[in-house]
This record gives sequence, C-alpha cells and structure tokens, in this order.
Amino acid sequence: MRDYEIKAYNEVQAWRVKVMKKPSLIKGFSKKAQNKVNSWIPEKAHKIITEAIKNMVKATLAGSNITTKKPTKLGMSLYEMDEAFKEKHTKYRKTAVIEGAGTGAGGIFLGLADFPLLLSIKMKFLFEAAVIYGFDPKKYEERLFLLHIFLLAFSSDAKRKETLFILENWEEQKEKLLDMDWQVFQQEYRDYIDLVKMFQLIPGIGAVVGAYANYNLMDQLAETATNVYRMRILERKAIDG
Repeated sequence: MRDYEIKAYNEVQAWRVKVMKKPSLIKGFSKKAQNKVNSWIPEKAHKIITEAIKNMVKATLAGSNITTKKPTKLGMSLYEMDEAFKEKHTKYRKTAVIEGAGTGAGGIFLGLADFPLLLSIKMKFLFEAAVIYGFDPKKYEERLFLLHIFLLAFSSDAKRKETLFILENWEEQKEKLLDMDWQVFQQEYRDYIDLVKMFQLIPGIGAVVGAYANYNLMDQLAETATNVYRMRILERKAIDG
C-alpha cells in the first residue's frame, strides 16, 4: 500500500498546483464583471439570498446527520477508502444528472428548482465522503470542514487559494472559525454556477444543459473532496511517522 500512498500524494500535489495556478485573463475579466453586477444588487436582496442559502444548507446538514452512517472503521487503507469514494461519486453523479435533466426539461419554474435540489445532493455527498475517509460529520468542526471543501470547489481563483490555505492548516485555522461567512459562501457559489445554470432555463436545450452541467459540477466536487481528504490523511500519517 505504500506505493499507492506515494501515487496518491503525487496526484494531490498535481491537483494543488492546478488550484494555485494563476487565473486566465478571461476568468479575471469574468469575475470583475460578476462583481460589478453584484454591486448593483441592493444589500437587502443580498441579505435575503444569503439567509435563504444559509437556511437551505443548514437544513440539509441537519437531515444528513440523521441519515449518514458512522465513519469508516479504522484500519481501512487509503486505496480502500478511495475505491469506496469512487462508488459513492458514481451514484451521486447519476442522481444529479437525472435531476438536472428532469428540472431542465421543465422550463423556467422547474429549472429554478434545480438550485436547492442540486445543493442538497452535493451536501449529502460530502457527508458520505467524510464518513468514507474516517471523519465524523456529526461534529461541528467537521461540518465546517466540509463546507470549506464545498467553497474550495465552487469559488473564484482568489477565494480558492485562501480556502486551500485554511484546509491545509485546519488544526490551526479551525480555532478562528466560529461559523461560515455565509455572504461569501452564497455569492461565490452563485457566481461560479450562474452562467451555466442560466442556460438550463432555456426551453428545448434545458434538459441537455442541466444533465451536462450537473455531471461536471459533481466531478468538480468529487475531485476537490477526494484530494482534500487524501491530503489530510497523508499529512496525519506523516506526523504519526
């Protein structure tokens, strides 16, 4: 298994380089444009959206607490964890694709319903990921950890670098975190997926766009989650000698 852990370590480092890579000019311009649009939205509207997403996420977390199994037993190798994670990813991605196609085919009203439904699928998937890699998402600090994984997966390049630093130094950083910055959380997520999901509302192509978008969004979340948890486990093993 030592060979597999070396392979996993190298994959984590390659992923980390990708996260830290300087954003392209197009991405930078796009983010500036989104920030400009957000500045036109009244503060009261931002607060309403923030509270809505905050309550939605917290409700999903509470529900996942009830339905998620206990963390994986000690003794499982990283290879076994990764294989179990891949199975869960396939299952949840399939669910997200079906949901995206269904809501996308329904036009504007069902298309709008995709936002909370997909958010729920993603959060439940992260709970399962935590359990597979041996962490207990019933603990408050672990729920904060997985929310930062979510933020890392769906945010601007600048925010991703900041969030990666927090996750890489979790034992120190968690002491400074009383709660998520929900304003940043919802705005980064909205900015990340808004353009793609808007196309889902177009009659005729919504189903295809919805399925394709959800497929890729779940892959993005899975890539982020597995590498963050691998990083955490490998670091712990290095410290334990």
